[in-house]
Amino acid sequence: MLSLKNKIKRLKGVAPVLLFLAFSTSLSYGQREFYPEETPPLKERMYYGGNFSVQFGTITFVDVSPLAGVMLTERYSAGVGATYQYFNNRFYRNAQAHIYGGRLFNRYHVFPKIFAHAEYEALNVEVANPIPNTTEVVFTRDWVPGLMVGAGYFSPFGNRGGMNITVLYNLTYDNRRSPYNEPYVIRVGFIY
Repeated sequence: MLSLKNKIKRLKGVAPVLLFLAFSTSLSYGQREFYPEETPPLKERMYYGGNFSVQFGTITFVDVSPLAGVMLTERYSAGVGATYQYFNNRFYRNAQAHIYGGRLFNRYHVFPKIFAHAEYEALNVEVANPIPNTTEVVFTRDWVPGLMVGAGYFSPFGNRGGMNITVLYNLTYDNRRSPYNEPYVIRVGFIY
């Protein structure tokens, strides 16, 4: 587990990259511009995308997290997403897990490429439950909620798509139940 000092050092290393990205691409609030005289149909205001991560080796990790959202105004959008994660650590016997769930999110573009993000996520995970007065542990599946807030950067590709980098903090983080190692969550994803 990283100390707060090491976490701050990590974030300082990322800051120059984010600043470079913020000032190196064209301006865009979201996936499509709205003009006051037009009311685009819902189909044109919808966007899709998500995150995908994979790691193979002694520790295998696969994350597939699609999402769908709708631009309600030029700066504000909301949507839903699903998550499936597979984890397997070959150092331990029976150290594999299947995690699944969903999320609801809201996103507001404060500046053309910088957005505020809030979401509620519920993941179904195996939770360790110690048996009182013994050294035994029983694993049961349980829904673990997460209320996350943070900010992100949007780098547009063409008229509709782009890449998101989002840094979130889980306000309801519980280190005994959460599938995340720490309350900070960093996501990189694509939308179109």
